[in-house]
Amino acid sequence: MVTKPRYDYLIPGDSIGEGDTSVLYDFLPPDLAETAFENLRKEVKWNTMTHRGGEVPRLVAVEGRILEDGSYPIYRHPADESPPLLPFSPTIERIRQHVEDLLHEPVNHVLIQHYRSGADYISEHSDKTVDVVRGSKIVNVSLGAKRVMTLRTKKDALVDSSAEPDAANSSGPKRVVHRVPLPHNSVFVMGLQTNARWLHSIRTDKRPISEKDAAELFMNSERISLTFRTIGTFLTRGETYIYGQGATGKVREEAKPVVYGGPKAEELLAAFGAENHGSDFDWDAHYGGGHDVLHFRPMQG
Repeated sequence: MVTKPRYDYLIPGDSIGEGDTSVLYDFLPPDLAETAFENLRKEVKWNTMTHRGGEVPRLVAVEGRILEDGSYPIYRHPADESPPLLPFSPTIERIRQHVEDLLHEPVNHVLIQHYRSGADYISEHSDKTVDVVRGSKIVNVSLGAKRVMTLRTKKDALVDSSAEPDAANSSGPKRVVHRVPLPHNSVFVMGLQTNARWLHSIRTDKRPISEKDAAELFMNSERISLTFRTIGTFLTRGETYIYGQGATGKVREEAKPVVYGGPKAEELLAAFGAENHGSDFDWDAHYGGGHDVLHFRPMQG
């Protein structure tokens, strides 16, 4: 028996986060929506990824647009190493075109994540924006089982004393919580103001099958998430040099050698931490000068 929802959920047409964020249902045309999940399971080269030595609870892959000179976009976030970027697969390319039609701006990078069951999750965080083109949008397309995106204002943000206390932290200070169901073929468009002031997550869902609805059980409770971004930082062929918005060399001719681990990695990780915790994060102070770190551990000889 499916239980009555415990919380109020936000749906298409509702204001989400800072008002620059929205969700839409039935995003892709039926012919693509019906085949995309199974096609992606076969097309995508899935990888495990580690963070601080532990395996993250989902499978991941990265695809993007490779430039004529072999350079390609890089999205950096706190992970020991990221999977290699491959060209857009056929199904991803079709979905990407619909994302660009929605945004009226290009996207050149996608992080693909496979939540194998309700036990897989992603902890709350803000997306790291050192490489994300300023003023762009972050777009998440959901395929397969419905999961809930939970957004919470950061601890340092002013909160509404009448806001619903978060069940995961009921004894702490009240923080505004928005819960957004993401069923199959939905698209979640997040503005960078919401990313700056709110954390977001997909929490683990270990409820028994009897308590879940048909949308949550769709595709055997598996979900594939596609996060499209417009990236302004690039690696050269062979990931030897880095340039662009988030690097010290801002154009191809100023590309600098990639840094692996060490003090520079600690500096970027500290900036990531500041972005995760501060609602008034100063992008120029933390990222403006650029960082040439690629991986956060030294290369193994």
